[in-house]
Amino acid sequence: MRQYREILSLPGALKFSAAGLLARSGGAMMGIGIVLMVSALYGSYGLAGALSAANGVSWAVGTAVLSSYVDRYGQRRIMLPATIVSAAALSLLVVLAVLRLPAWTLFPPAMICGALGGAPGALVRARWSHITSDPTRLHTAYALESTLDEVTFVVGPVVATALSTGVHPAAALITPVVLSLIGARLFYWQKATEPPPVPRPVQEGPRTPLLSRLLVLLPGVGGVIAVNLLIGCMFGSIDVSVVAAATGWGVRSASGAVLAVFSLASGVAGFLYGIRAFRSSLPTRFVGGVLVMFVCAASLVFTNSILLLGVIGVLVGVTIAPTLINGNSLIGRLVPQGRLTEGLSWMGTGIGIGASVGSSVAGPVIDVAGYHGGFLCVAAFAVIAALIAVFSLRPLRRALGSAGGSTPSALGGAVSRPE
Repeated sequence: MRQYREILSLPGALKFSAAGLLARSGGAMMGIGIVLMVSALYGSYGLAGALSAANGVSWAVGTAVLSSYVDRYGQRRIMLPATIVSAAALSLLVVLAVLRLPAWTLFPPAMICGALGGAPGALVRARWSHITSDPTRLHTAYALESTLDEVTFVVGPVVATALSTGVHPAAALITPVVLSLIGARLFYWQKATEPPPVPRPVQEGPRTPLLSRLLVLLPGVGGVIAVNLLIGCMFGSIDVSVVAAATGWGVRSASGAVLAVFSLASGVAGFLYGIRAFRSSLPTRFVGGVLVMFVCAASLVFTNSILLLGVIGVLVGVTIAPTLINGNSLIGRLVPQGRLTEGLSWMGTGIGIGASVGSSVAGPVIDVAGYHGGFLCVAAFAVIAALIAVFSLRPLRRALGSAGGSTPSALGGAVSRPE
């Protein structure tokens, strides 16, 4: 606990971390809220998965673009108006769904909402990096934020399910509107801890080839983001599969609680992980965590009751936060300091695209093969993530070795953060 008290005592840390928690808490309700609303009002998991995918892909692409502008112009200037428009689009989506308008009308507002939603979690982590450069403190800070992320995914699905099943199928999407607006007002108004804008280097002008500016092409970065994408695929397929399984067992209202079990286990694991010191290298811990996650996720195919699903959910959950903490820490050491927000946002982009792919793949499979087919999708995504992680181990070690020196980055000549 001492480590957490130390980082939260840094000037402005407690205030921006708490506001950031509020700003991103509605995002934990988005995926399951869309699935619950659409499957109830339109009677199709396939449509629910497709709409969730459209929202998620738009969020991922939009976040990648917005984060680049945030690094160049500042968090408040870019994200405050974007958040307002995103909340308005989500409100329109709810209205259209309640009116039972044709399915195609739901996609434009869902995509606009996603594209302008941004990644408050990445912005909070960027503020931590701004107020301290101590690697040990950053490890603890990233662990804290991952734990808080999981807190939102403990509370969010439970609240979303309760509102959707107890009030109205669309009620779960009203809360994110309110939370995002209040959180944005509290978070983006804090100027003291906002990282200063970093203008684009002269040598990286508008005519610089796009491929040479992509962070994913930096050594080691692509593999970490690819693993995050596959973890996102697991998330998306788990969301739809858990709802379908609980519905098939006659306990649909318990789906949110089961998803909360996944996140609660992850949050506790992340919190404990943040106060430990490790002798093993960061790439080794990252790859090892992905392999353990694969073994636990593959066990989901054997579930046949809500109780067993909850037990296996705990096993899967304890592997998630440490893996994400390691991934964010790797990105923080591999990308140029002036593009840290963009790099961390790419991690969220991987999760977002993956969740969209996962839900869009698992939804139709469940319509045909039932919830068992959905859990097979989870296992398949976990296998691919494990393979990518293993093949990324050596490149990551080489990249971190060069990042520890003073070699200019290939992107804009900036110097990578030291290991």
